[in-house]
Amino acid sequence: MMTVRAVIIQSILQTRDRTFTMANAILPALAGNFLGQAPVWYKQTIIAFLIINPILMWLLGPYLTGWILVVEFIFTLAMALKCYPLLPGGLLALEALVIGMTTPDALYREVLGNFPVILLLMFMVAGIYFMKDLLLVTFTKLILGVRSKSLLGLLFSLVAALLSAFLDALTVTAVIISVAVGFYGVYHRVASAGNDHAEEFGLDPDEGLHREHLEQFRAFLRSLLMHGAVGTALGGVCTLVGEPQNLLIARVAGWEFIEFFLLMAPVSMPVLAAGLLTCLLLEKTGWFGYGAKLPRPVRRVLEEFSEAERAKRRTPQQVALVVQAVAAVLLVLGLALHVAEVGFIGLMVIILIASLNGVIDEHQIGKAFQEALPFTSLLVVFFAIVAVIHEQHLFSPIIHAVLAMPADIQPSMFFIANGVLSMISDNVFVATVYISEVKQSLDSGAITRDQFDRLAIAINTGTNLPSVATPNGQAAFLFLLTSAIAPLVRLSYGRMVVMALPYTLVLGGVGLFAVSHWI
Repeated sequence: MMTVRAVIIQSILQTRDRTFTMANAILPALAGNFLGQAPVWYKQTIIAFLIINPILMWLLGPYLTGWILVVEFIFTLAMALKCYPLLPGGLLALEALVIGMTTPDALYREVLGNFPVILLLMFMVAGIYFMKDLLLVTFTKLILGVRSKSLLGLLFSLVAALLSAFLDALTVTAVIISVAVGFYGVYHRVASAGNDHAEEFGLDPDEGLHREHLEQFRAFLRSLLMHGAVGTALGGVCTLVGEPQNLLIARVAGWEFIEFFLLMAPVSMPVLAAGLLTCLLLEKTGWFGYGAKLPRPVRRVLEEFSEAERAKRRTPQQVALVVQAVAAVLLVLGLALHVAEVGFIGLMVIILIASLNGVIDEHQIGKAFQEALPFTSLLVVFFAIVAVIHEQHLFSPIIHAVLAMPADIQPSMFFIANGVLSMISDNVFVATVYISEVKQSLDSGAITRDQFDRLAIAINTGTNLPSVATPNGQAAFLFLLTSAIAPLVRLSYGRMVVMALPYTLVLGGVGLFAVSHWI
């Protein structure tokens, strides 16, 4: 008979074996689940960050560790195509709170101070979702109604700029993508039918749709998508609702809608003109992958499809478009007159359009918020990193060094610094950090109010214009790159960078000159 001691030992050994067995089963599954389909090297990098940060905190102290944390966070933004930065960036932010680099109270103050920006993302983007039908009709008429590709590219960029000045760049980009996906789907359906069915689509059976038409159509859509994406940047820099960081900067500076527009105009208007001229030049020369025209057989298919869609539009659908148009006018007036916080105006649009167009199902309304809430959550993570920067005074030496320079070159230096950082990181994050530090300098009396306004203009334009260089800097560009249309038209990361290069040089160069000489 076994002794009590033997029974205890045997029980311990069995428990150990079961534990090892469970660990061997659970740990690989946990490792596989961690960050999902992200590359293994990326997962290992994030884990390494999480392991070394507490060690560095103990060895180097909070200041140097804070800088390392900022670099790690920028890495997650730069690798957004591998994994949406909310998750790895959120893990880094949680660790910063746990190891004491900032506090929940500091994070709460950052979020509370920027609450209007959160309202903008939550309600304005959702509000524009209910205006998609109107925007789709607008862009469709542009594509099929204008024969000249140069003029079409110009109008595409100009309309995207105009819409982005009053709406949200992400939503405008989403509409452009929807138009491109719809047209590509129509083309694919016709091409799949083959030449035997060409006559039913109004084509010459001997002409049909061929491989060269596909490649030309892809190049045509790529150029329009890039013109539209750049247009959102051209318009987004002009007003306080064009980009999320604009409202944040305006909130700190105390600017309202008209004042913001007038202060940015010496930079934004010349840049807009230069950007549109660049669009025309690229289409005329065919440089950097632009200039492709819509093949004649494809145009005939799309025109017939558009006409069929128009014929199916009955009175309720037409009334819905009128309601959306009226809501758009009210939106612009509400923003221009600043009758309420921007987010509340967006909520007004939701209520009016949904009520008058019969959208009453909760799940149908919920779809409007799907695009905005992930980025809103990421913005809160931004604020956690910003809280670390403020608590540890990370950017203070840099800001003080720039502020020690002659006053006339300070805006240029801020434009360059913000522009370079926005090329590799997210411009909302960059703007949040810099405007907060400059505001502290104003509050401490280190700079005058006039100099603060000039620096705020440089920060806004610096984060909006050069950031078109890569998909990392502009949320609209990243949204386009990760959309369903990108693989269909062969729009890769590298090709997007190449196609954005002439715009980067022009927007950055003209913006820097304007900041140096005209503000």
